[in-house]
Amino acid sequence: MNATTLLVIIIGLGLFSYIIGRQRSVKLAAAHGGQRKLHSLPKYYGYMVALWCGLPTLIFLSLWLAFEPTILKSMLVSQLPAEMSSLPDDEFSLVMNDLQLLADSGQIDAETDPVKKQAAQQLVDLKKSSSTFRTILIFVLALAGAAWGLGRITMQTRARVFVEHVVRYLLVLCSLVAILTTLGIVLSVLFESLRFFKSVPVTEFMFGTEWSPQTAIRADQVGSSGAFGAIPLFAGTMLISAIALTIAVPVGLMSAIYLSEYASRRFRAFAKPLLEILAGIPTVVYGFFAALTVAPFIRDLGESIGLSVASESALAAGVVMGIMIIPFVSSLSDDVISAVPQAMRDGAYGMGATQSETIRQVLIPAALPGIVGGILLAASRAIGETMIVVMAAGLAANLTANPLEAVTTVTVQIVTLLTGDQEFDSPKTLAAFALGLMLFVVTLVLNVIALHVVRKYREQYE
Repeated sequence: MNATTLLVIIIGLGLFSYIIGRQRSVKLAAAHGGQRKLHSLPKYYGYMVALWCGLPTLIFLSLWLAFEPTILKSMLVSQLPAEMSSLPDDEFSLVMNDLQLLADSGQIDAETDPVKKQAAQQLVDLKKSSSTFRTILIFVLALAGAAWGLGRITMQTRARVFVEHVVRYLLVLCSLVAILTTLGIVLSVLFESLRFFKSVPVTEFMFGTEWSPQTAIRADQVGSSGAFGAIPLFAGTMLISAIALTIAVPVGLMSAIYLSEYASRRFRAFAKPLLEILAGIPTVVYGFFAALTVAPFIRDLGESIGLSVASESALAAGVVMGIMIIPFVSSLSDDVISAVPQAMRDGAYGMGATQSETIRQVLIPAALPGIVGGILLAASRAIGETMIVVMAAGLAANLTANPLEAVTTVTVQIVTLLTGDQEFDSPKTLAAFALGLMLFVVTLVLNVIALHVVRKYREQYE
């Protein structure tokens, strides 16, 4: 059986174990004076038996799936002929990949090389034996765990305490997974960035004004200087993000104020979901809209008044990106403004304030932490956007503050550097990790600033 089928079977056995454990506790309680004599409710005894049945089995299945490929590979290598196992490492890896493909595709009979054909058949046999052995062990372990759990059901068994401890450990494990995943991402980016900075000085990367990541393969090669100054990339990122936020923040905030304070319930029920549809449109669709509609319109408008506008400009990308992130500002701001207690509104009205004065001097300051959070989310979305920039702003790393010229962003260059077959020993490819590290640092600084603003106003209004 495959892993998915075994997982469904384990879940089914767990549900069956829950029913049996609960019924056993009810019968035991009936024979000793009722359920009030039990230490825990009957459902906790069912949970206890289900955990003993399913949890060890799931752990065993996870470990098996994690170590099975390595073990099968070592067993297959020990059975390979000497002329195949003695190949160089790169050739041997290719041979193993061919054997894996043959075994997975089921087209072993079409292979003409008898040595590969025999080795692929051996791999298939090993997988079948492993699957059979795994299925037997899963059933034995599940049934043994259920029997052990049923045997522990007594009037004094602290089933609720056991279940709560297991759930607590599972929650801690989930928290550790999230923390370790974040730590692993940061460390992987950091280590690769350090490899990059061994080839390119940090000062040149952070303060250089020319970006040309093509490195020369031969000494006489022309046009591959390998300039890694990231200033144009960050300037382009900030320029496009600033244009997007200039559009999204006022429009989103004003929309939120109108929907929460002025609009009728009927209009709000219709307008808010319609506004949030913008967040569900794929970014590539926004890119098409920017490239085919907004960019030509801005170019024609600029030419009509005597301005020189590039066919791909930061203004076109920023405008469309601003439209895209309006829901992030409007929806969150609307929620936090609506969550301000009605007593604060009534108090302002009681002191003679008008509705507009109440909004400016009471509601907006009270809801400012949530509004800042929405703006920060929109800023992060704008900084990390790629498709719109590729299709509307181009790939040219120009150091300019003119929104009518073509620019590029950090995320676009990361995608460009890692597209296709790459060698992870060259500065060109490792530059992507350095850009990712700098982008992470910039985002972290923005978060710290936003948290400072949020804490300041929370202390004032809570």
